[in-house]
Amino acid sequence: MRLPKAGTIEIVPSVLAADFGCLAAEVAQVEAAGVKMIQFDIMDGHFVPNISFGPPIVAALRPHNTLAF
Repeated sequence: MRLPKAGTIEIVPSVLAADFGCLAAEVAQVEAAGVKMIQFDIMDGHFVPNISFGPPIVAALRPHNTLAF
């Protein structure tokens, strides 16, 4: 995992619109397309009324790719 140089501008896709039932495959597809980083919009129902996914899901995806997130 290599982060961009400080001061550079990066456009980073979010996986919020991904199929949560196939999240590992969706992340792999984004990585195969050449993306270096992805954003997880964690919503836990506390700061916003919605719930998406939390730290356990992010941790479970970590071993399946080399992306920065």
